[in-house]
Amino acid sequence: MLGTALAGCGDMGRFQTAAAPPAVAMPKPKPAVAQTPATEKEHERILASYGGAYDDPRLESLVTKTVDRLVAASDRPDQGYRVTILNSGAVNAFALPNGQLYVTRGLLALASDTSELSSVLSHEMAHVLSKHAAMREDQARQAAIVTRVVTDMSNDPDLTALALAKTKLTMASFSRNQEFEADGIGVGISAKAHFDPYGAARFLSAMERNAELKAGKTSSLDPRAQDFTSSHPATPERVQNAQTIARQYVAPEGGERDRESYLAAIDNLVYGEDPSEGFVRGRRFLHPKLGFTFQAPDNFTLDNTAQAVIGVRDGGSQAMRFDVVRVPAEQSLGDYLNSGWMEGVEKASTEDITINGFPAASATAKGDQWQFKVYALRFGSDVYRFIFAARQKSTESERNARETVNSFRRLTLDEIQAARPLRIKVITVQPGDTVESLSHRMAGVDHPAERFRVLNGLDRTAQVKVRDRVKIVAD
Repeated sequence: MLGTALAGCGDMGRFQTAAAPPAVAMPKPKPAVAQTPATEKEHERILASYGGAYDDPRLESLVTKTVDRLVAASDRPDQGYRVTILNSGAVNAFALPNGQLYVTRGLLALASDTSELSSVLSHEMAHVLSKHAAMREDQARQAAIVTRVVTDMSNDPDLTALALAKTKLTMASFSRNQEFEADGIGVGISAKAHFDPYGAARFLSAMERNAELKAGKTSSLDPRAQDFTSSHPATPERVQNAQTIARQYVAPEGGERDRESYLAAIDNLVYGEDPSEGFVRGRRFLHPKLGFTFQAPDNFTLDNTAQAVIGVRDGGSQAMRFDVVRVPAEQSLGDYLNSGWMEGVEKASTEDITINGFPAASATAKGDQWQFKVYALRFGSDVYRFIFAARQKSTESERNARETVNSFRRLTLDEIQAARPLRIKVITVQPGDTVESLSHRMAGVDHPAERFRVLNGLDRTAQVKVRDRVKIVAD
């Protein structure tokens, strides 16, 4: 662009006597988003809980253009909006009452075209316009008081155990009526902006199928893994309702989907967890930036949350938490375990040990409902803490704790270099390609064939066509 501009200015002498161009009307400035200390604080809290902002100018441009087009078509073009893309693999979007909108890169990866993105953004705008977001903020404020008490690693070991299963950012749910109202307003705004209004029904269906794929995982433990469906249930009634509303505007296939430019914008988008923050692969947690790894026991599901790595055994009878704590260099790890940060620690059980060459200490603790095994391990200048909780102490729970801690080790240089993020790659279907053959090219995902179908908006029997552009997950 710069080269073209300079070339155009290269021979200005010939135009010195030309008449001045007519004045061009300046575009109206966009409505501002009102910022208060409270909204700034909430913004920072959301960024901290969802992995920060995701920096991608091409994607930001697409999202901003989509919002501008929706605002112009809405009944309140004076309402300002500011959109932040969150660096989270969760499928989520939400709004603050002042018009601050949030959309995760996980949601952008799931959507198949700009009309589906517009359906999410217009839905969130509808919550702002209808004052739903303000009502929800009041609920969330009350819930946050309870959550803060529960998630604090307090002196009550039973609350500590509860914190193992409750470490999440509370976003209070909208009521069923509020969701239907926001769907109605949102579909209308999308249609008036000349987007395909059926994008809402398609994306609600995609979210429902995505949630089914995640069923059985403990994703609700992590604010970054809380899906749109947690606070916006994607029920069959909502899909049907969105279709009914869309029919009032255009016939199916009548609106603009803008698929090609959308796919171009999300090509190379980071998919799933960002390795720079540490990531889970199966039962293993790896943190290439900090240079360590460990493996959870059989039948445990790991989640990398903003505050800790949480593990829960199938059935919920055992849980674990791994986090980093501040311990002065001069304080022994045994003294730290006995320092009172957790009640119920049996001081006589405290033992100084070595784990794979790293200084460590262990202790047991008891609560009314849970039995604990706690480890502190010094790795470089940091101290990491493993907390294992079991409903009942058993040979298995003891072994699980011991084997997990003993698996903690340094990553090799090769492992660190190999720890690249998964990304969305947009490819063209070639002759002979099938859903099955393309899904075999997917890396690092479970249920690859179904995941491929969900990512590409294909139902359970649809096949790909030659020259179609499709998304796969690659490393």
